[in-house]
Amino acid sequence: MKLIERHILLDRLKAMRGTPDLKIITGMRRSGKSKLLASFINYIHQIDPEGNVIFIDFRLLDNESLKEYHALNNFIVGHRKEGVNNYVCIDEVQMCPHFELCINSLHASENYDIYLTGSNAFMLSSDLATLFTGRYIELPVFPFSFNEYRCYFGENELQSQFDQYVVEGGMSGSYLYDAQNLKHRYIKDVYTTILQRDLVERYQLADSEVLPRLVEYMMDNVSNISSPNAISNALISNGIPTNNHTISKYLDYLCKAFVLYKVDRYDIRGKKYLQSLSKFYLVDSGIRYAILGTRNMDYGRIYENIVAMELLRRGYDIYVGKLYQKEIDFVAMKGSERMYIQVSDDISVSSTFEREYSPLLQIKDAYPKYIIARTRHPRYDYQGIHIIDLAEWLRELSTS
Repeated sequence: MKLIERHILLDRLKAMRGTPDLKIITGMRRSGKSKLLASFINYIHQIDPEGNVIFIDFRLLDNESLKEYHALNNFIVGHRKEGVNNYVCIDEVQMCPHFELCINSLHASENYDIYLTGSNAFMLSSDLATLFTGRYIELPVFPFSFNEYRCYFGENELQSQFDQYVVEGGMSGSYLYDAQNLKHRYIKDVYTTILQRDLVERYQLADSEVLPRLVEYMMDNVSNISSPNAISNALISNGIPTNNHTISKYLDYLCKAFVLYKVDRYDIRGKKYLQSLSKFYLVDSGIRYAILGTRNMDYGRIYENIVAMELLRRGYDIYVGKLYQKEIDFVAMKGSERMYIQVSDDISVSSTFEREYSPLLQIKDAYPKYIIARTRHPRYDYQGIHIIDLAEWLRELSTS
């Protein structure tokens, strides 16, 4: 299997080396958490050759005897070395019941630099504060970005390669297969595993059509403003018995499993966050193609989904902007940085272009404003708004 170095993620992990926090790598199944940890261990060997790396991969039968937290603790303590940096790196840590008791004890001793990966069914963001009494840093891992896709396959003509990326997505395990149907079969298998193990089994959900039909509905309506009540009504009208409370609960589970990402609204004029109505974005466009094919394709919404995930990769907090009766696709914030973004498929028609730029012109502050679309032209400005081709924007590197 071909491997590439995920520079941005690895650089973030490098920056955490030696800090007193627990470093916890999270993300959807098959998103590359284990490979990232392996790359980081290689980096440790290079930068700190005297360092002592205690690595445990619970997927291997060789480590079966360590799947008891006292045994795990005794193994790690027994392999500690004096006078050097001791790194503890554990892959699939959740396979050791009550692992948090061991990890909290090791962390409290202040003798170890600790790095963990785990199945998203057991290492959810909402669980971390409960599991770990000490400080921790969460490093989210997403499927491959467009840049990583190009790094894997080699840089070909930009626009045609972007079209391929939209269909194939960023789940790199599928890249091992040449035929499109085999790529999609791989993605479907991962998707089915997530629904069954990370959701149905973890939350003991009733055996019904609600969950898979809900996910398909969300894929079909990606980038649309949604509410549990509206979604439940739509499913009921299609013969799926449910209610808004069940839908709200299942949406929360899907977000915790990193399948969907919820984006709330932000009142730009009032500078406040709004709780009513949200958008949901799918972790990877390849999943939609694998499950739904080209049914009800709306490229503008698919492109908006891709931009949302790229902004999250680049470390931004994102919101749907509300300005009077207008909507801004994204208000992206990171520290003191802020930008406003509209996403579109084709802005060559003047009425479509006006629809995209007019809300941006109503924003009176000085933060940068962008329209990201399939222009296939070099970047240009319109009344202070930056117009940039989507594939070009995705190609831009970010080390932040």
